[in-house]
Amino acid sequence: MGNTVSLFRLALAEFFERMRTLRTLKERLQVSPGLPVDNPSRSFWMYPPSPIAQHCATLPDYADFVVIGSGITGTSVAKGVLDRCHAEGHAPRLVMLEAREACSGATGRNGGHISPPLYHDYMTLKEDHRDDIAQKMIKFRLAHLHELRRVAEEEGVLEESQWREVETVDVFYNQAQFDKAKMKVQRYQQDLPFESSHHRVYESAEAIQKYSLAHDAAGCIASSAGAMHPYNLVTGILSKLLMRYSDNFFLCTNTPCISISGPSSSEPLYTVITSKGTVRTPHVIHATNGWSSHLLEPMRGKIIPFRGNMTTQRPGQSLPSQTIQRSFIFYATQVGYDYLTQLPHGEREFMLGGVFAQEGQEGLEAMGNTDDSTHSKHVGAHLAGVLPRYFGEDNWGAEGQPADEGGRESDVGWSKGRVKAIWSGILGISVDLLPWVGRLPPSISGRSGTLNAASHSINTEDKVLVCAPPGEWIAAGYSGEGMVHAWMSGKALAEMILGREREGNLAEWFPEILRVTTGRWKKARAENLLDAFGD
Repeated sequence: MGNTVSLFRLALAEFFERMRTLRTLKERLQVSPGLPVDNPSRSFWMYPPSPIAQHCATLPDYADFVVIGSGITGTSVAKGVLDRCHAEGHAPRLVMLEAREACSGATGRNGGHISPPLYHDYMTLKEDHRDDIAQKMIKFRLAHLHELRRVAEEEGVLEESQWREVETVDVFYNQAQFDKAKMKVQRYQQDLPFESSHHRVYESAEAIQKYSLAHDAAGCIASSAGAMHPYNLVTGILSKLLMRYSDNFFLCTNTPCISISGPSSSEPLYTVITSKGTVRTPHVIHATNGWSSHLLEPMRGKIIPFRGNMTTQRPGQSLPSQTIQRSFIFYATQVGYDYLTQLPHGEREFMLGGVFAQEGQEGLEAMGNTDDSTHSKHVGAHLAGVLPRYFGEDNWGAEGQPADEGGRESDVGWSKGRVKAIWSGILGISVDLLPWVGRLPPSISGRSGTLNAASHSINTEDKVLVCAPPGEWIAAGYSGEGMVHAWMSGKALAEMILGREREGNLAEWFPEILRVTTGRWKKARAENLLDAFGD
């Protein structure tokens, strides 16, 4: 009896401790994420830095469009707006603000995977929405694979972006998880036979042999995906835009946006206040993902910052060469996963991340955390030692040795062990797990705006550009899947801002469930996500 009472008291104490922690977390999520820190951890992707990493254009007093953020979303919006306007004979003035170096946020810190979640949450999308909406969402994600290649080719940065098609392999080490995943694949294949035609299921013995996995792998599910160098893609495109639109595209790095004032009776435009002056504009575009709610207070608790962790590691010497044509998602626990791809050049390093493998207190500490100057030591230790476990010690073999690069390793300070580099990045977790794309109503931006006009005219070199009414816009909240949501979300947003939705055929390819609406905003509650996270 006494032992039973002791266990009950222990469980009760843990319950109250959890409630206290969650209550503290909820309070923290209502606090501004602030500006990006000045001394971020060094991402392997960002070395060597791009020539435009610190491109400091003179801030003009007025711009037709102000984009806040220079990652994949902001770059997509800028390219969409500038290219569309140029094709129509206009030359609008567009300013891009970046708090730190160009592409120094989540895009320059992610895993480089173009591996969309497909069968994984297809049934959930069907249950929460209609069948056709779920299928449109799947096709939207899939479209990023070839859209990113198309854009890289169009801008002449395909080689430097290292775009490549790979075989993506979901590996399961728990039989129950694997069985559940197989059921999802079966339902997915029934509804979308064309999109799912590349999916293949391998049971334990075949999976272990084919993919050089540890002996306890329960099985795997393979399909087609892509991978690329995200930093080189974005900085390469920004470089091209700066050359192509040298007179009207202003990239201002190390220029954080401090605050925004809405239109008033005395000032019809938005006033964007930065560390280097102010700029007036009819259109403000938020492309800051995890930092969105710094300037958009009503979005606190809707898009939650989350600190993830990434590593660059030297592969074991016994691994087969085929791993370079593959990417992996490893499911070894009930919570989260680790993801891996391999670079095609140099030491052919592994890029291994573990964003959601943070259970309990570690995971709670990551939520609301925007300090990317350091990383989670707990997750770092996990990532540093887990690869021989996933592939098996025999398959891994001896540790890889640093290449002789004439002192380059020591010059840049990379580690000489298995883990060459480790860093963190800030994700933007949407509490309803869908990106937020579109115009921000004043109730959501927290500022007054002009919403009743049918269109708006901008004078550009004696020509009139007719676009959407002035306002604030957003594309953010990718929940760790930015590479298969961000570019085309930015592309769609550019068409919305210009009032070219029909010309851009948005009805055919853009999922309406991603639109920002007041109703969606009211329903999206952080408690729902936290309850699921805490269970």
